[in-house]
Amino acid sequence: MKISVFFTVTAAFLSAEVLNGLPRLFSTSAAQRGVDTFSPFSEKFFLQIIDHFNFNSIRNAKFNQRYLITDKYWDKGSGPIFFYTGNEGDIWDFALNSGFITELAAEQRALVIFAEHRLYGMSLTFGNGSFFPPQVGLLTVEQALADYAFMITELKQQLNASECPVIVFGGSYGGMLSVYMRIRYPNIVAGALAASAPILSTAGLGDPQQFFRDVTADFESVSPKCTDAVRGAFHQLKELAQHYARIQSEFSLCERPSSPQDVHQLNGLLRNAFTLMAMLDYPYSTHFMGSLPANPVKVPQQTSAPTGIVYNSSGLLSCFDLYSLYVECADPTGCGLGFNSLAWDYQACTEVEMYFESNNVTDMFPPMTFTEEERARYCSKRWGVSPRRGWLRMQYWGDALSTASNIIFSNGDLDPWANGGVRHSLSSSLVAINISEGAHHLDLRGSNEADPQSVITARKMEAELIAQWVNTERSRLLKKS
Repeated sequence: MKISVFFTVTAAFLSAEVLNGLPRLFSTSAAQRGVDTFSPFSEKFFLQIIDHFNFNSIRNAKFNQRYLITDKYWDKGSGPIFFYTGNEGDIWDFALNSGFITELAAEQRALVIFAEHRLYGMSLTFGNGSFFPPQVGLLTVEQALADYAFMITELKQQLNASECPVIVFGGSYGGMLSVYMRIRYPNIVAGALAASAPILSTAGLGDPQQFFRDVTADFESVSPKCTDAVRGAFHQLKELAQHYARIQSEFSLCERPSSPQDVHQLNGLLRNAFTLMAMLDYPYSTHFMGSLPANPVKVPQQTSAPTGIVYNSSGLLSCFDLYSLYVECADPTGCGLGFNSLAWDYQACTEVEMYFESNNVTDMFPPMTFTEEERARYCSKRWGVSPRRGWLRMQYWGDALSTASNIIFSNGDLDPWANGGVRHSLSSSLVAINISEGAHHLDLRGSNEADPQSVITARKMEAELIAQWVNTERSRLLKKS
């Protein structure tokens, strides 16, 4: 891959990425992005407590927390409740891309609820003022879990569902929250399906080089020559750092780079483009966190001419503005844009730890570090906070999970987040399911004729375990009543 071809190819990836969404870019609604919003869900709002842990705080004020609900499949009063622990974005995005949950609800006659995480989507505690100190300080994992526990408890009362077992579901950060719900509120939640939940790496455990090494491995599995070429091309980009006019032309940048920081910014944006393709390497085209073709990791190898991979369908941008399309933040894998990115950046500066780095040796990307010291400096300057190292590990057990129960940890081998999660079963009720041909929480997506057998088998195992948990909890509740 010559450097000029690399420029064109990555610019094409960038076209699709920046127009349709970097990781965690949920700044518009599903309808505004042109996604088919036909679904069985009704959108509602729950009057939620702003601060669950201080009875004197802001006079016990409340906010409207959005949730989606459908009783289309429910055996009212007896069927289980499937509750999605919303994560860092608009809740419609997750509901429209988690069809397995509604399919399972139809099979097991469940009520389905997708709850939006505080300070994401439309669930803002103080409107647009939610992201300024001290209000933003109420954005914590603990507050979010209490939101869900309170919502479940209240809705069960309102729906006369006191004897209905609750199973929580979540993908990625949402999967982490599902694990935490089962650990923190086992009196409310009977079991959890945590798909692609990096509960170890985000607790500061593991190898900082793992993530981008695994992104590289996805591309290397298709073509080792391609990864070698990309590695070399990033090196050549460094060599060309003073040829700013050529860089501007090759990447269709709106402004000519004029400093090493501009090149660093471009490197980060390109690294995130490859990251998104690895995460969303689904066997069919999708409109989740971006519009990507089927098997996007294979696209470069399937294309003989660079123009063949240009899938910027809207064509709205004539050039790319580095600093408005990509914002460097406390998450090296990307925070996205808009209010949702502010919320995630704050969480990555407080409780959620991500020290991923690339080095151009064990991975194909340019050397870009993000150490504990660099995180601390950034977070102090950006938010005026000091990250709390080891907090998630202390609060939610880290890798000492053996005394927990009724949790499924599913991970796809194609997902760079997978090795930051639990890959081996810890007991008969702490079950790890590894999906050989699965990308980022593929198992939560609805059935598709292109699904590999590995995800079909995984969903069957998940359904069987959940049915067992539901039956056990239903018996317990009936005895209690």
